[in-house]
Amino acid sequence: MQKATAIILLLLLLLTGSKAQAQSFFTGQEYGFAVGGSQYFGDLNDNYGFAYVRPAGGVFARIHLSPYVATRFSANYTKVGYDDAFSSNSYNKKRNLNFRSDIVEVAFQTEFNFMRFSTGELHSRFTPYITLGVGAFYYNPYTSYNGVRYNLRQVGTEGQFVGYEGRIYSNFNICFPMGLGVKYWVAPGVNIGCEVVHRLTLTDYLDDVSTTYVDRKLFEAGDPGNPPVAYYLQDRSIEKGGDPLGRDGKQRGNSATKDQYMMLLFNLSFQFKTYKCPAYLKEGYFMY
Repeated sequence: MQKATAIILLLLLLLTGSKAQAQSFFTGQEYGFAVGGSQYFGDLNDNYGFAYVRPAGGVFARIHLSPYVATRFSANYTKVGYDDAFSSNSYNKKRNLNFRSDIVEVAFQTEFNFMRFSTGELHSRFTPYITLGVGAFYYNPYTSYNGVRYNLRQVGTEGQFVGYEGRIYSNFNICFPMGLGVKYWVAPGVNIGCEVVHRLTLTDYLDDVSTTYVDRKLFEAGDPGNPPVAYYLQDRSIEKGGDPLGRDGKQRGNSATKDQYMMLLFNLSFQFKTYKCPAYLKEGYFMY
């Protein structure tokens, strides 16, 4: 009788241990949110200043392919902008341009961990990583003039609607996120992280400034007595007094480089327990 009891107790211990081991598995999917800040770089911020940092945030889903590689889908929102008044360059101050724009972004990124990372595994709880990806974003630069907000793309400040159709641009563009980050699991299934990711874009009109001034008479042609607002928004150096900068063909922006923006984000994410053996465990990548 004692022998049978011992065997039963042993079986119960084995079953309990097996169940505890099964509970230590986590799904390869991870869901989270991020908050932080952003900064634009471009024709109005050509010296990489940080005078207009604005809040940024988003949500994401991460898929762990192995302890060293993960993919991520994200949706982010931020606001960017800059003002020539922030510049230490005398020409920029005289140019006197400014803009603001909301940005809504979706992106796909791949993360490459420098160290083995696996939630719940005590010796694999922290790693730095690099990330690369591709995304798309919506933007719509605007400014204020005499207390009225104007969407600059619809205004055509660089002559888009008076003979320079090749300068027309879209509200949608492509970005290429690339950056560095760190991640750390604080409890099994609960991960935190921080990353700095730069977005290279394919547009030079994030700030509505790219090429050259056009002849002001082109804007006056439609109604000389009441020229469109583009007449005033093309060259705002007039507001500073003295001789205006805006002469036909003179450089207004630098079309040789594209605009960019950067986000610094802190994130919190969750993985859920599963009683099923993960695929990567079956394939022999690692065990908990």
